[in-house]
Amino acid sequence: MTTHSKIFALILLLSGYGATLSAQTEVAPFRPGVTTDGISYFLPKTRLHIAIEATQVTRTPGEYAPYASAFLRVDNVPQTATDVWTVNTLSVTPYGVADPNKAYTIRLKTKTAAPLVTLTGDGCLLAVNGEAQQPEALSQPSMKDLGSDAINAADYKTPEILAATSPRKAAELAAEEIYDIRENRGMLSKGQADFMPKDGDQLKIMLDNLGQQESALLQLFQGTTATKQHVITLDVEPTSFDGTPQVLFRFSPEKGFLEPNSTEGAPFTISFTDEHSLPAEASAADAKSTKKEQEDLRYCVSGNARVVVNGPTGNIIWQSSMPFAQIGRIEHLGGELFNKKYTTHVYLHPTTGSILKLDAAPETK
Repeated sequence: MTTHSKIFALILLLSGYGATLSAQTEVAPFRPGVTTDGISYFLPKTRLHIAIEATQVTRTPGEYAPYASAFLRVDNVPQTATDVWTVNTLSVTPYGVADPNKAYTIRLKTKTAAPLVTLTGDGCLLAVNGEAQQPEALSQPSMKDLGSDAINAADYKTPEILAATSPRKAAELAAEEIYDIRENRGMLSKGQADFMPKDGDQLKIMLDNLGQQESALLQLFQGTTATKQHVITLDVEPTSFDGTPQVLFRFSPEKGFLEPNSTEGAPFTISFTDEHSLPAEASAADAKSTKKEQEDLRYCVSGNARVVVNGPTGNIIWQSSMPFAQIGRIEHLGGELFNKKYTTHVYLHPTTGSILKLDAAPETK
């Protein structure tokens, strides 16, 4: 063999080796669904969807705020814009997501008709030989404007106020106008005004107009208030079940919701404590053979945990006991149930993968 032939043969050998190596290391992703060979699916792990509602009240100072004490004898008027946040409610909804470490396949016998199977969007098994409803959609973050008490005070400024040569003088004239309005309203209420209305309806209209004027001019000193309702959502997966607190978020009365690692605000925490509620496992004598277990349906016997959400002072905001797939164990339901001459209906819980309903009926001929 010539030198060129040897080199060419070596290239072919290396090329073939590379192709073989590539074929050996290529791993096809696990694809849940129904095939002629069986049913591939995931079991879920349990997460919590937490929705927190809070109110944000924004106070904007008035144009004449610096003169409120001098001309109206009103103290504690905000001189700068401020926000005041308050947490109102907190709700917790458990839900399930596909656990990549719990991927299984039910092997079906040759020529066995594939059963009706219901899977979630991410491949968790919901039902075999039955139709199950998909889990409800989780809530989304939102913001709702609850309105403002602001009135366009410029519409109620008198020509004298508008012509004032300094803010202080304008504030003084606005205060005098407020006192005049109050005096006129008092005279009307007592029936002592120079121009009394003819009936009660007219009197009400006049009093309402005076009240609107006073409110608008007072806002020049006291400022305005606007309110918004915020809802934030968090998806939480337990990091432990030994009661160790996890920080959900930090909260500041001035800045609202902050990230868990923020140096500002006080923490809201959540903890999970295993209640060790699992029933005892079946004895070895009752267990199925390894061969059968490899072909059967897997489900989860979930365990309960105590969930507690604490506020900034350690006060309990929310608490409950609920099942979690992570502290459960995987059990086997004989795969032969789906190959015999009767129809087995199995429904699994979308949050934990535990059995909700199981029944078997003879096939009709």
